[in-house]
Amino acid sequence: MRSVVYSKPGPSSVLTLEERDVPEPGAGEVRVRVVVSGVNPTDWKARQGGTYGDGLPFPEITPNQDGAGVVDAVGDGVEGLAVGDRVWLFMAAASRPTGTAQEYTVVPAERAVPLPDGVSFDVGAALGVPAMTAHRALTTHEAGPARLSPGALDGRTVLVAGGAGAVGHAAIQLARWAGATVITTISSDAKAALASAAGAHHTVNYRNEDAAARIREIAPDGVDIVVEVSIPHNAELVADVLANHGVVSIYANNGGDEATLPIRPNMSVNARYQFLLLYTIGDDALTAAATDITAALREGVLPVGEDAGLPLVRFALEDTAAAHDAVEQDTVGKVLIDVQPA
Repeated sequence: MRSVVYSKPGPSSVLTLEERDVPEPGAGEVRVRVVVSGVNPTDWKARQGGTYGDGLPFPEITPNQDGAGVVDAVGDGVEGLAVGDRVWLFMAAASRPTGTAQEYTVVPAERAVPLPDGVSFDVGAALGVPAMTAHRALTTHEAGPARLSPGALDGRTVLVAGGAGAVGHAAIQLARWAGATVITTISSDAKAALASAAGAHHTVNYRNEDAAARIREIAPDGVDIVVEVSIPHNAELVADVLANHGVVSIYANNGGDEATLPIRPNMSVNARYQFLLLYTIGDDALTAAATDITAALREGVLPVGEDAGLPLVRFALEDTAAAHDAVEQDTVGKVLIDVQPA
C-alpha cells in the first residue's frame, strides 16, 4: 500500500511516500481502507516536533488523526462494526504510529464511528479533531449541558472566536443545532460570509468595529459560553462580554503561550476558564462527542463546502507535504487528502 511516513521530526520535507505492507488488525481493532484523510494543525505540529520533541515515540510515523473510509477487516472481540461499514475516524495517530495518510490504517474500534447513510466521506474526514473539540467546548458550562442535542442550549448565547476556522465552523453548527444564539468574531467580510453560511446568527468584525460594544448590543446579559482560539489576544474582550457564571473554553494557544486575565471583571461574573485538549479529555467525553456528532450527522448537521461555510482544499496523497504546509499557512477552509477512490 502507499503510505506517507516520516522518521524524524522536522519541516514537511521529512514526509515521503513509500510502499508498506498492509497492516493486520489485532484484538479490538479494525482496519479501514482510507478514502479521504483530514489535516489539522495538530498534525503538522506533531510532525515538526511540537508533540514529541527532538525524538519520535516510534521509528516511523504516518501522520494525520482524521479520515473516513470503509472497514476492511475486523479484529477479535470487535462488536458493532463489520467489513463494508462506512466510518469516520478520530485520533487515528494518537499514541500510535499509523495515521490516515495511507491507503489502509488500523485503529482501535472505538475510534472508528459509523458514518450515516448519505453523509459523504468528505464530511467524515472533516469531523474528528475540529468537531470533537467543538463538542467539548460547548459542554463545559457548570450548569450544563454535558451532551448536545436539539434544545440542549436553548436560551444560551455562544460566542465563537474565529468562526471561519474548522473548529469554529463545527462549533457554530453544533451550537445552532442545540438551540443557542450564536455570535462569532471574524476579521473580514469574506470570513463573515463563511460564518453566516455555517449558521451564525451574528458576525462581529473585530478589526473595524468595537467588538465588545457590538456583542453587548446583541447579548445585553452577556454570553454564556465562549469557544476561544486565542485567549492571549482576546482576554480583555472576553472579560467584557461574559455573562454571570459564563465559561471560556480554550482549545488552542494561538497568539502565544501566556495570557494576562483581568481579575475584577472575571471575578464579578464568577467566570470559569476551561482549558481543553482532545487527547487527554478522557474516554467518556470522547464517546459522548462521537455519539452526539453522529446524531447531528443523521439530522443533516455539519455539512462542509463553501456553501456550508467551510471551503474544501484538496490534495493528492503524494502531495501530503503541501497539504501540511497549507494548514500551517492558515489556509481558509478544510484541507483534505484524496487517498484512494471510494
